[in-house]
Amino acid sequence: MGSTGETVEVSIEVFPYLRVYKDGTVERLAGTEVVPAGLDPETLVLSKDIVIVPETGVSARIYRPNNNSKESDQNLPLVVYFHGGAFCISSTADPKYHASLNNLVAEANVILVSVNYRLAPEFPLPIAFEDCWAAIQWVASHVNGDGGDNHDREAWLEECVDFEKVFLVGDSAGSSLAHHLSFRVKNSDTGRDLKICGIGMINPYFWGKDPIGVEVSDELRKKMVDSWWMFVCTSEEGCDDPLINPFVDGAPSLDGLGCDKVFVVVAEKDILRDRGRLYYKKLVNSGWAGKAEIMEVEDEDHVFHIFDHTTDKAKSLIKRLASFINQDNAFTFTV
Repeated sequence: MGSTGETVEVSIEVFPYLRVYKDGTVERLAGTEVVPAGLDPETLVLSKDIVIVPETGVSARIYRPNNNSKESDQNLPLVVYFHGGAFCISSTADPKYHASLNNLVAEANVILVSVNYRLAPEFPLPIAFEDCWAAIQWVASHVNGDGGDNHDREAWLEECVDFEKVFLVGDSAGSSLAHHLSFRVKNSDTGRDLKICGIGMINPYFWGKDPIGVEVSDELRKKMVDSWWMFVCTSEEGCDDPLINPFVDGAPSLDGLGCDKVFVVVAEKDILRDRGRLYYKKLVNSGWAGKAEIMEVEDEDHVFHIFDHTTDKAKSLIKRLASFINQDNAFTFTV
């Protein structure tokens, strides 16, 4: 309804995420719930919210295990996490993400920075990529104790992190962010201070104009995902923009991926599953010198572990991701 009570027509509906009305109002239909940071009573993980870039409002929710038995001189791996939501919904305060990340931090015994980037359509792509890049640069500023002015420094990073063990992890759209940002770290001055050990990609949101695998027969969902991408990114390349299709001309070559190991998770019922499989296959055959593993989860759909973090398969995924972070070996398996 408009301010005078009249009905405002819907201009664009991006099912099932949001509506845009003709007066420019954006109504999000999912990913709007929020929970505060603090002490999680189940995992005893601590979290707090901080502003990273005051000028843009880019912020983060930082997590740390509350483990008094941990030796004080034992610094922990760092996970920089990028949430999903098709680049247009959700946040670091989403209760589903908050619960899942509490579990990951407790299981893996890591410090975790969950980045709250700005969303389309108010902030169309590539703004989310730039926001996450700013967050990584902020993290890197702590490597040599050079966090800038005192108000820019974060004690949990300076005092608790082993910067030789930094990982980029994301689900869905967050996987695309992790993929691209690993190249950017490697090819920039930031890479001199910050080395990315590994990337975790859960149900990665990669796509393309031409259908592959299950997309060929599932025309309805193919068109739906097409519409999601075209809504958040209005480039001339469409669904073959290198930001979403890592195999097209103009995309960075996979053999130059900026990390030592990669963990890809796909779900059997996910329309994106064949893109994740293809990414894994092309990566291991690219000449890239790292190690890769893929986990295929049967009878589950996209980001099932976020929608319900209490299931056995969700717990298994978190355990496997924690193992990937803390171990050197890589292998392929199915659950």
